[in-house]
Amino acid sequence: MEQSFRPMRRFKQALSEEECISLLKTEKRGTLAVIGDGGYPYALPINFYYDEGENKLYFHCSSTGHKADAMRNCDKVCFAVHDAGEQRGDWSYYVRSVIVFGRAKPLEDAAFKYEKARAFGMKYYSSAEELDAELARDLDRVRIMEIAIEHMSGKLVHEK
Repeated sequence: MEQSFRPMRRFKQALSEEECISLLKTEKRGTLAVIGDGGYPYALPINFYYDEGENKLYFHCSSTGHKADAMRNCDKVCFAVHDAGEQRGDWSYYVRSVIVFGRAKPLEDAAFKYEKARAFGMKYYSSAEELDAELARDLDRVRIMEIAIEHMSGKLVHEK
């Protein structure tokens, strides 16, 4: 059964696909939402990496815990990211945001896991040497998750 997603109600505020991709490539943190214990939403801030060529998001987590259990029980996730906004003349801000719906799965192939962990890490580490030392020490204990994007939309909001 094909999933359908609601169209954006305030379509005049929609960001282009290029603007959405730009936010996903440049912002450092977003919020991942999963279906948690008892059917309650569970949302938490995460670091992430967006691979434009694959149109997929990657993040790391443990193999145990609330987030891991939730994704094991239901792979459907929602991810949101927004910029810091900018003031344009008054106290209010113009904020760009992107919402992604998709399915999360752990990476199993060791070489692919290393490739994505390294690309992810280069977004955050100040040097390749520092990152390589971290990967050599900890990659075997880290779970790299992939979100296959099924739907993405972005919006410019004037918060006033």
